[in-house]
Amino acid sequence: MKRTLIRNIGCLQTPTGSYSHKGSKQGANEKYADAAIVIEDGVISQITEGGKLPEGPFDEEIDAEGNLVTPGLVDGHTHLIFGGYRQHEIAMKLAGADYLDILRAGGGILDTVRKTREASVEELYGKAYAFLDEMMGFGVTSCEAKSGYGLDRENELKMLQVIHALDENHPMDVTATFMGAHAVPPEYEGRGDEYIRMCCEELMPEIRERGLAEFCDIFCEDSVFNAGQSRTYLEKAAELGFGLKIHADEIEAIGGSQLAGELEAASAEHLIAIEEEGMDAMAAGGTTAMLLPATSFYLDKTYAPARRMVEKSIPVAIASDFNPGSCPSLNLQFAINLGSLKYKLTPEEVLTAVTINPACACGKGDQTGTLEVGKQADLVIWDAPDFEMVCYRFGSNLAKHVMKKGVMMK
Repeated sequence: MKRTLIRNIGCLQTPTGSYSHKGSKQGANEKYADAAIVIEDGVISQITEGGKLPEGPFDEEIDAEGNLVTPGLVDGHTHLIFGGYRQHEIAMKLAGADYLDILRAGGGILDTVRKTREASVEELYGKAYAFLDEMMGFGVTSCEAKSGYGLDRENELKMLQVIHALDENHPMDVTATFMGAHAVPPEYEGRGDEYIRMCCEELMPEIRERGLAEFCDIFCEDSVFNAGQSRTYLEKAAELGFGLKIHADEIEAIGGSQLAGELEAASAEHLIAIEEEGMDAMAAGGTTAMLLPATSFYLDKTYAPARRMVEKSIPVAIASDFNPGSCPSLNLQFAINLGSLKYKLTPEEVLTAVTINPACACGKGDQTGTLEVGKQADLVIWDAPDFEMVCYRFGSNLAKHVMKKGVMMK
């Protein structure tokens, strides 16, 4: 058994418990001064504070040098697997085209679909592996990854196989989400209902049987899939045993957030345009709000009403939404900055939003998201004295050391 000691922790700050935190508990963090952590075979076995050092011997000792230590960050919403990039859309956006304008013109998601279909498994795997390395360098130790740029059987399965291989081979824990209903593919133009039936009757059962995804997601939005189509898709997913996620109320409130609450979805994503009725439904259904502030920043849109969601006792999570079109950034630290500055969340609420709440929304809350005895030793030693500094500083990577399951990655 390998025993590791991390000592001289100036402040150890963490949420506690293996459940989604909401309302007043959104900002409930424990803070231990002059702390130490003992790790045995990748799992936390002891935490001390007040300068008390656990008994040795230890195979490895790490000096935190008086810095802040938090749980490893959890990025609960990414579109990690894609072919090509979409930097050419910048000129279109500067000329006034919005997200749906670009999509209707055959660009946006459909442009990435073409490039993803052309890419080999090896190309997609190598590209995404490098992305995971970069994410881990920013302090992310677990993430979610969606399919959705294949939009047919062959290429959706190809994407999910890549995600499965990454989860097996990369130190990062990667949760797979099937998002075949990301857009209506060109070959089904004008036949959205037929495409949804294909996803439900052909793709979902095969994906479930092969164990290639844990969740299903759909883009419920104007000009994409309506609330009725989303209901059909998600009810079939639930019947097959998948966890539920939904892109909802990003541009128009067309019933996605109400559906999320009614079906008790694990999370609803974006929620920029959510209304009171949708928030009430999500609160009643225990659905986590997976908020994506860097997307609002990149698209120059308004920000989701995070403060109101906390007031309504909706668990709030913050994720990157890394994708090639609406958020070409995987820097979750930047989303942390925006969570503080634009959502008006306290540093404690933000830490919960990037650790235990997304961990629970990805089905991993019993393994990671907090620093407690029995949890994986997924943690970050920051080049900062407190989490206020992490929220305050932007444009610099403050993750000094990153540990995954007791192994130092950076």
